[in-house]
Amino acid sequence: MDWLTGLQRAIDYVEDHLTEEIDYDRVAGEAACSGFYFQRIFGMLCGMTLGEYIRNRRLTLAGNDLRAGNAKVIDIALRYGYESPESFARAFSRFHGISPSEAKKEGAKLRSFSRISVKITVSGGTVMDYKIVEKEAFAILEKAEIHTVENAENAKSIPDFWTRSHRDGTVDQLMERTSDKTYLFGVCYGTSSEDAKTFEYAIAARCDGETEVPEGFRIRTIPARTWAVFPCRGAMPDAIQNMWHRIVSEFFPTSDYQPTMELDIEAYTQGDMEAPDYQSEIWIPVTKKTL
Repeated sequence: MDWLTGLQRAIDYVEDHLTEEIDYDRVAGEAACSGFYFQRIFGMLCGMTLGEYIRNRRLTLAGNDLRAGNAKVIDIALRYGYESPESFARAFSRFHGISPSEAKKEGAKLRSFSRISVKITVSGGTVMDYKIVEKEAFAILEKAEIHTVENAENAKSIPDFWTRSHRDGTVDQLMERTSDKTYLFGVCYGTSSEDAKTFEYAIAARCDGETEVPEGFRIRTIPARTWAVFPCRGAMPDAIQNMWHRIVSEFFPTSDYQPTMELDIEAYTQGDMEAPDYQSEIWIPVTKKTL
């Protein structure tokens, strides 16, 4: 399935079920990917979480319903998935700036959050450097944690994980034991959890079979794959976040490749990560698209 076609099918499914309980895995199924991976890509492309999109669309439609008819507030609250008029009123007021009862009055001003339509926009003519490489399986020594994409918490929890790992000696232990000091890895495992909102993230370095495994660490094998490798230049985290956005909005929609969606790796070199010329890479396992 085409990259953007799948995303649009998933959004269309959400729109058709806004008055029902929405299963995130079912949404992701429309895009032929895992619940976690869909939420991650959705956030990169759309600048919000799937939960935020659903909430904003429901509150927009709820406002329209209140303004259009004589329906009771409690009925509209239940229609859009709220358990009580009070919880609905709080969410409605935060979004629209007025209460549900005020929204029923003539001339009330309401906010509107439009339905997303996925399209390719051609602009700029900028060049994206990348290479497609075959890599044999390799072992890494890693320390992993479970993170969540809910409410975009991973945007804070992963940097916190890195900060703690520098302070508590995790990074030092990895660099002492690595067989290749070129890179320190951030590995995101997209299929490690059945929960669509959580995923496993590891800080890691290459190792060999003789590596001592400290308590709290483990050795894991990254399988042989074809990888799309994207060089990044610039201060963290902006440089790598901007590159991710370009990958999902420019590269995959128009290239002959699609991600396998099993994992991805951010490869960090030694040096000042806040420097404007800092070098890093994004590695994504890929397969050729099929017609």
